[in-house]
Amino acid sequence: MRREQVESDALRSVGYDPDRRILEIEFNSGKVYRYFDVPETVYAGLMTAASHGEFFSDHIRDAGFQYEQR
Repeated sequence: MRREQVESDALRSVGYDPDRRILEIEFNSGKVYRYFDVPETVYAGLMTAASHGEFFSDHIRDAGFQYEQR
C-alpha cells in the first residue's frame, strides 16, 4: 500500500485503501500497523488533524479496530 509521509512526532506515514477500508500507519519507530474496517472519514480526520499523533490516540488506537503488525 502506498503511504503518504506526515509531519508528526509519532507517525511517519499513512496510507488508506478505500475499497478494503484498510488504514496503514508507519510509526517513527519503524513499525507498521494495518487497521481494518476503518471508515474513510476517520482517515480524512487523521490526515487533516492539527496533530496526527493526538488524533491517532483519540480516535484510532483504542477505538476497537482490528489490526495487525506488518
